[in-house]
Amino acid sequence: MKRLIVGITGASAGVYAIRLLEVLAEHEAIEVHLTISASGARALSEELQIEIDLNNFELESLIGVSSPRVIYHHESDIAAPIASGSFRTEGMIVVPCSMGSIASIAGGISRNLIQRAADVCIKERRKLVLVPRETPLSSIHLENMLKLSHIGVCVLPAMPGFYHFPKNVDDLLNFVVTKILDQFGIDTKLIQRWKE
Repeated sequence: MKRLIVGITGASAGVYAIRLLEVLAEHEAIEVHLTISASGARALSEELQIEIDLNNFELESLIGVSSPRVIYHHESDIAAPIASGSFRTEGMIVVPCSMGSIASIAGGISRNLIQRAADVCIKERRKLVLVPRETPLSSIHLENMLKLSHIGVCVLPAMPGFYHFPKNVDDLLNFVVTKILDQFGIDTKLIQRWKE
């Protein structure tokens, strides 16, 4: 079974994280280790009117179903398995990834479990996919993302394509989720691929 870490931070577009978790929760060959920052929970509340309790988290409150393959870790739990390089995973996805989180990860600062797990992925040379959703981008944002790209981090902005002729918002979400999961070789058949 593949293990993936998913972190949700306080950027706009938590809807991408929700769609990603919906897809992964259905995938029987993947175990998800989920952590959410307090800012991430606040953004989900403000944007989507989704209320989650980080201290007594239930997956159903986020995606409407439960799954034994989605394991939650509180952002302050520095003893969580995903805080250690000896806990083997395929890597990590931070979606949406705030510019503050990108800055912390680029600077090697681990103030919460999301940042620590990202740091572990970098030091262990595991796949790390950061999905920022910010516009416009400042020079500081671009420099931080370039620094991370230079060390092998995949910066995958939440920029849906239109060549698959999307008909609704779900089609746009599925495009970005497909791009994210392609980084881990996980095919979901969510979209019609170019010329396939």
